[in-house]
Amino acid sequence: MAPVKNGRYLFNEVPTGFPEPGKTTVYDDSETIDPDTVPLNGGFLVKVLVLSVDPYLRGKMRDASQKSYSPAFELGKPLYNFGVGVVVRSENDAVKPGDHLYGIFKFQHYVIENDPSRFKVLKEEGLPWSAYVGIAGMPGETAVYAWKEYAHAKKGETVFVTAGAGPVGATVIQLAKADGLKVIASAGSDEKVAFMREIGADVAFNYKTVNTRKVLEKEGPINIYWDNVGGETLEAALDFAERHARFIECGMISQYNTTDPYPIKNLMHIVAKELTINGFIVGTIRPKYEEWFYSTWPKRVASGEIKYKEDRVRGLENAGKAIVDVQSGRNFGKSVVIVADE
Repeated sequence: MAPVKNGRYLFNEVPTGFPEPGKTTVYDDSETIDPDTVPLNGGFLVKVLVLSVDPYLRGKMRDASQKSYSPAFELGKPLYNFGVGVVVRSENDAVKPGDHLYGIFKFQHYVIENDPSRFKVLKEEGLPWSAYVGIAGMPGETAVYAWKEYAHAKKGETVFVTAGAGPVGATVIQLAKADGLKVIASAGSDEKVAFMREIGADVAFNYKTVNTRKVLEKEGPINIYWDNVGGETLEAALDFAERHARFIECGMISQYNTTDPYPIKNLMHIVAKELTINGFIVGTIRPKYEEWFYSTWPKRVASGEIKYKEDRVRGLENAGKAIVDVQSGRNFGKSVVIVADE
């Protein structure tokens, strides 16, 4: 095979506010690679097929001097995140050509890897490969692990799920209904509201057109709050929480792209209502549940028992659009970049 372009999607500039494609991030196709002859030095060559775009990527677009739970992206280097790729060539006995690998990949078309322990070899389970970066991957793990670990759900209780049409929120809705809870769920469009109802939400509303506080006043109090958004919605949830309610703090996307964070004014409810607040990083609780998850969950998704939606962007050069759509809430379902077909 003659050399082919090995396009890369690079972190170019620390953003103020929302990331801007072509400024914050840029596509570079100046590099080439010959998949047949490139030296592997005992490693393996992977063709990247699918990449995940998740809300937490915004936090990595910062100055490297600012410490956080996840390292900052390096300026001038490719972004990276969960993805699925197919092995093209291998000099490592742990993987062979044709294997599909799930793990962290750079945002580029071809990558040479050396450590097979960083990847999971996927099995054919009747799912598109893109599902393994969403409902059958990290977002699915996030919902399932934290629900099992922190919800302590009791039949008849009420849960409020924000960003309920996203990959995590939609999964939480289905988990909560399976446990016999009343589910209140919010999202940012009428189309998303309809989807939340389809997957079981008892009360679904568009927070842009319906007052969150009025919904919680009528339908609450809430025993569990699954927080994906933070800000004013978190404040409202505190006001309408039942005594001993559990707050599962998964994300706060309303605060990721602002230089003026919303000041929560009613934190005394945590004391007065004896609330339990659990923030978490999925990687911390993964070891406890991972084996069970991958032996059971993809089969449940493939059977149609667990519903999901994808928001697909085709072409690595369009990854910036997917990133901005996720940050602004324009995506509908799990955001995935289809880098290549097999």
